[in-house]
Amino acid sequence: MSSLAEIQNKIAPDLEKLNTRIRSQLSTSNPLMDSVIEGFLRNKGKQIRPLIVLLTAKMFSPKVNDNVLAAGAAVELLHSASLIHDDVVDNSRLRRNAPTINAVWDNHIAVLIGDFFVSSAMQQAISTADVRIIEALCHLGKLLSVGELDQIYNARYHKLTEDAYFQIISYKTASLFVACARMGCFAVGASEEDTARMAEFAELLGLCFQIRDDIFDYYPSDKVGKPTGNDLREGKITLPLLAVLNGAPVAGQQAMRELSMKESLTEDEIATLLAFARDNGGIRYAFEKMGELRNRAAAIMAEFPDSPASSQLMAIFDYIISRDF
Repeated sequence: MSSLAEIQNKIAPDLEKLNTRIRSQLSTSNPLMDSVIEGFLRNKGKQIRPLIVLLTAKMFSPKVNDNVLAAGAAVELLHSASLIHDDVVDNSRLRRNAPTINAVWDNHIAVLIGDFFVSSAMQQAISTADVRIIEALCHLGKLLSVGELDQIYNARYHKLTEDAYFQIISYKTASLFVACARMGCFAVGASEEDTARMAEFAELLGLCFQIRDDIFDYYPSDKVGKPTGNDLREGKITLPLLAVLNGAPVAGQQAMRELSMKESLTEDEIATLLAFARDNGGIRYAFEKMGELRNRAAAIMAEFPDSPASSQLMAIFDYIISRDF
């Protein structure tokens, strides 16, 4: 299995062109804004989403054109904007083990920077002059907002079902991956059929990404950059705990269901719920679900001719399941 660094190295020239484009788009005449943005870009993360744009395009074209780079930049900028705004809403002080913009500066500046990133994403999409890419980015923005509101609603009214969970992560996480695949296809003129298949692959990849991310919340780790049990503190009940609360009867299940519906939880109660999920097969269930998603994705990818890009996309899938942060 290739590491993410190996995949990035194989398309390093294209990734560098994309990052140069992002830096150029974000350059301003305002010293304060440039300073804040420079600090944010120093800790830009794994860039899995623009990687998906680039690799999807390479599935159908040997050349990464300007529209591919613009699409990748657009989706990375919008994703960054959503993270900046999320940190304000959640009052998060750390992201990727580094201080957030709102922690270093304040909420006012963070919101303005997030808005600037949204506008910059739109400019990159518009530069393609492809209404399909523009529409995909706009639709993505709507889904991200709806996903967050659905999550708030479900937490407030205790919708403890697996279907509700998957609907939320489809909107708030997988929609980004789907947009990446569709925009990569649009940028190189892939057929409607191929675009639809790649969108389905990306949906599975995005669902898997969020499930793995949620599993991190059940174990202490210095690498993840957020405290254990943070989801439960925010009223979010994720797949490992849902599986045990709704699965075959186990000792203490009803008491744990009632506990999970409390408006606020103490640290001891959070630890109790996390242990209940771990001790009763919740983590195993989540990994099994990821395995099912991976098998479905591999079947889709098998419909395409073998290529370095298809192998690298499957390697990203395997990396997402096996990653430790």
